[in-house]
Amino acid sequence: MDRRDFIKVALISSAGVGVMLRGVPSCARGIPASALSGRAGVRCYAGAPAGVIQTSLSDFFKIGPGPSSSHTIAPIRIAAHFRETLSALPRERLSRGKTIKARLYGSLSSTGKGHRTDRAVIAGLLGQKPETCDTKLMEELADETRTYATAINGVDFTIGRQNIVWDRIEHDFPFVNTLGMHLVGDGDVEIFSLEYYSTGGGFFQWKGQEPEVRGKPVHPYGSMTAFRRLAAERGKALHEIILENDMAVMGVDEKNILSRLDQVLETMDDGVRRNLDEEGVLPGPFEVHRKAGRIHRQALKMKGGDSFMGLLSSYALAVSEGNAAGRLAVTAPTLGSAGTIPAIAYVMRHHLKYPQDTMRRGLMAAALVGFLCKNNASVAGAEVGCQGEIGVASAMAAAMITYAGGASLETTEVAATIALEHHLGMSCDPVGGFVLIPCIERNAFGAVKAYNAYLIATNEIASQHLEDLDRVIAAMLETGKALPQAYREMGTGGLGVTMVDC
Repeated sequence: MDRRDFIKVALISSAGVGVMLRGVPSCARGIPASALSGRAGVRCYAGAPAGVIQTSLSDFFKIGPGPSSSHTIAPIRIAAHFRETLSALPRERLSRGKTIKARLYGSLSSTGKGHRTDRAVIAGLLGQKPETCDTKLMEELADETRTYATAINGVDFTIGRQNIVWDRIEHDFPFVNTLGMHLVGDGDVEIFSLEYYSTGGGFFQWKGQEPEVRGKPVHPYGSMTAFRRLAAERGKALHEIILENDMAVMGVDEKNILSRLDQVLETMDDGVRRNLDEEGVLPGPFEVHRKAGRIHRQALKMKGGDSFMGLLSSYALAVSEGNAAGRLAVTAPTLGSAGTIPAIAYVMRHHLKYPQDTMRRGLMAAALVGFLCKNNASVAGAEVGCQGEIGVASAMAAAMITYAGGASLETTEVAATIALEHHLGMSCDPVGGFVLIPCIERNAFGAVKAYNAYLIATNEIASQHLEDLDRVIAAMLETGKALPQAYREMGTGGLGVTMVDC
């Protein structure tokens, strides 16, 4: 079969009828099995996932202190939730508690110190919330000798490092990042406890949690295949579907949602501007010098493509350096990947001069990609490696700039697909468990790949592209699960242990 015949068969396959998975027909683009007949290991694609995505924009784009959404934002939220739960207990039962223990498992235990998880838990127990968190307090909590007095429903507790237990890395809990919160009385008798899971991107849940009562989306979809079909059947644009679903699920009006998107975009923009002016060494046990400002200044002296590449990289580095220093950032989809989307957004706003409404629409396209990756795979490095963080961020950023530029839904999907496809297999191996090496530079490369995916997608014939987003997301999940645990945020493999000690 020559190349032209191969393309024809592939395109016929993309328009044909696929197999069924949980009731949703597959309309995937891709390479037909007949083109590879006789090859060992060829498998047929089972079809797009069903389900209904109910994740909201405010769920997904969280604002909080760095350096990690899974290890910092979620633990603050978990500890704050546990505090609120304790305050609702009968006072007689609460008063029997003498202390609170937070037991960290998985990569929360193995890399938690580098990710400031201990500080996050203490902050949450003191009543802090991510978006309004006192970043000065977070810095103050570096002093492991300090303790803090707090009252929960009139019962006094002392909070400090003595409340943190670095527990097992290997365990049998359903999620890698598990946090057990315990109210303990005399003689270490447990009075009340909850088992929490940090599931990536600042999301968390707990054992025995009752489903949250929310509205139902008016445009239900569970895959890109279903979204594409729904948009065509209802004559709705991507941003219209996302906006109308968000209003229905959250029970709020359009003004509320757009105001939230504006806050997210402003936080991203502010992260670039503020951190481009910073110099010096980032917090950590080894010297990592800030470089965003220097690269930005040098890029301004260059011409053409070199100048643009340098500027784009500097924007991503600036946000990532600020995140590593504990500054406020947006989970996009995580804090480890907090610099990629803001870099592209900064280009859109300050280079391309896109108006605010166009910026919002682009962010909603990014959200669609993030929703699909979060619900059909994972955005947690501890679950699927860095492909779920930087890879997803790059795909989201590619979709954002492509859709904002006026491209079709099909072309927007192609851009996201290209960006994600070329991050498959990326491990998460932070040196020392700190969001420094290789995390900061990876954000810059994620932004560059996103921009290149946008260029390729908008200059090819979308119908001839031989992958679709659903299949690449499925491949990301399969690849991530195949990665050894040491390469999924544990800091015990790869770069995480490649040290010089002569």
